[in-house]
Amino acid sequence: MTDAPAGRRWDPLVKLTHWSIALAVLANAVLTEEGSASHVWVGYALAAILALRLLWGLVGPAEARFSAFPPSPRRAIAHMGDVLAGRRRTHPSHNPLGALMVYAIWGTLLVIIATGVAMAGLPMARSPGNPAAETGAPLQTMTDEPDGSEGDDEDREAGAEREAGGERDEGIAEEVHEMAANLLYLLILLHIAGVAFESRRQRTNLALAMLPGGR
Repeated sequence: MTDAPAGRRWDPLVKLTHWSIALAVLANAVLTEEGSASHVWVGYALAAILALRLLWGLVGPAEARFSAFPPSPRRAIAHMGDVLAGRRRTHPSHNPLGALMVYAIWGTLLVIIATGVAMAGLPMARSPGNPAAETGAPLQTMTDEPDGSEGDDEDREAGAEREAGGERDEGIAEEVHEMAANLLYLLILLHIAGVAFESRRQRTNLALAMLPGGR
């Protein structure tokens, strides 16, 4: 059985979030310095864009909804069988194997975002106009100044222990963040290879469907 591939249309918001996520990942991989303010704020923007795409998966048009491309290893295996047998089937959204890749990329992005926030904090905590940020340092300095009280040494020791624990937690978050980023780069390469392969197999340029005006 061979079905002629039909033109696939993505709505403007899917296209916008797709390329915005791609640009954010590229910017933080190539243009910004890890841990810099620009790197962190690009990460915040990436989180907002991904959140918008996930929301669109619930309320957007049919082909953009999660229900159009549910993650199904069984269907992905069946799709691989179609590929090996030379069968071409139409899919209104992502094909089953592509769907698994989409969810893998989104899941990896969520890990990167979560660990990034764990290290950098929430956006409001980094805002220059945040009163807590402006007053936090002087309060801490006053607390750390010795006042001759008996509990002062204990307070400093407890603070040092909390700081050491925070550094250990941040070290773990940093390792997971870096591993997830490397995994993301691998998934992106596989995604690009999959799009190129399917475009050749389906005899249609799937990448054009993600461009403005493409279908």
